Amino acid sequence: MALNNDLSVILPRVLIVSRRSVRKNKFVDFVGEYHLDLIVTYGAVPAIVPRVSGVHMLLDSFEPIHGVLLCEGEDIDPSLYEAEISGLSPEEVEEIRRLHASDTAVDKEKDSIELRLAKLCLERNIPYLGICRGSQVLNVACGGTLYQDIGKELTRKLPENQRVVHMDYDNYDGHRHSVRVVENTPLQCWFKDSLEEGKMDILVNSYHHQGVKRLAQRFVPMAFAPDGLIEGFYDPDAYNPEEGKFIMGLQFHPERMRRPDSEEFDYPGCPYAYQEFVKAVIAYQKKLNSSTSLRKPLKLNKEMENKRKVIVRSFSLAKNLYTAGNEMHPSKESELEAGAEFLESNTALSVQQENRLKQMGATVRNGSHYIEKLKLNEEREKLARNVMGKMSVEQLSDLMSFYHMMGQICSEVMERKLNGIVNDNGC
Repeated sequence: MALNNDLSVILPRVLIVSRRSVRKNKFVDFVGEYHLDLIVTYGAVPAIVPRVSGVHMLLDSFEPIHGVLLCEGEDIDPSLYEAEISGLSPEEVEEIRRLHASDTAVDKEKDSIELRLAKLCLERNIPYLGICRGSQVLNVACGGTLYQDIGKELTRKLPENQRVVHMDYDNYDGHRHSVRVVENTPLQCWFKDSLEEGKMDILVNSYHHQGVKRLAQRFVPMAFAPDGLIEGFYDPDAYNPEEGKFIMGLQFHPERMRRPDSEEFDYPGCPYAYQEFVKAVIAYQKKLNSSTSLRKPLKLNKEMENKRKVIVRSFSLAKNLYTAGNEMHPSKESELEAGAEFLESNTALSVQQENRLKQMGATVRNGSHYIEKLKLNEEREKLARNVMGKMSVEQLSDLMSFYHMMGQICSEVMERKLNGIVNDNGC
């Protein structure tokens, strides 16, 4: 196998959702190259999830997922974070749309994709780094809220000396404002060599008119702007890059904090968020691989092995009867019972499977019971389809994720129980 094929299997995958824009009257999806550069530099492969209708229902196709990086994009749909409590008048909302026209066109499809990914990371402890909008998505996914507009809801209520400009369209990449770094947080560790003695302030860039209003309960702030806005947060219970744990949101863009006409960072600590994130991604991949590759096959004790052979013999006999087309001799019926009982207790059969087994003679004894079970299953399926037909796409996505998680848990518990059975029998 070629080296590049080896790397495509070996290197961990980080999912990044694209942002939709319009160019020459056509939609164009893009991801900022600085994000991609840093992910590759530190040893992972960025896998771009296109912002295409219906993709939020196809996220299983992007497995395995070893990390998720969510970054720029439009405003999150206000209905997702209780925006009705903002107190903004219709006139103020319209003014916000005029001032921030490039950001206020809500993209519900992107919201669905990214919220689904955020929840997936939270359910499975997949490493997650949220930059700007990505930090807001993370907070909303955990039940937090946002300022629909910082200027209208926060800035105008403060005295002049506490006000902060968070968006400067005339000096987009050059604009900076100070933030106070919170002690004993990852952010302090990354920027410790740049913090002046006795001070905890650094200058960060700023491209946003929204931000965290109420921080979700699981998170701890890492930095505050002078107006009190939270500029970074993380989950301390899900932060240990060496063990594959990383759940964090940064409102500013450390990847773009570079000196004018230079690729040199403002501070040596700027790329650390990506470095530590990828470190967690690599560790998570190793942990995921070890949990699947180290599963040892069950060893059966003598009694269980004998039962297995009886069931295999029963299936083999049924197969021979079916393929040869011969009638079953009455003396063989007892040998088929073990297979029939096993199927009855472990399998939900289709009508076609039921008919074939009846021809084999394997369900002669329990045929009527199977038919009743099949009818009941058909009724349940019809009822489930009717209920799901009335559900929204978001509800169906959440439901599918829930049952996927339940299936994983069921598989793990069943394996432990089976191992327990084997061990209890002295194996």
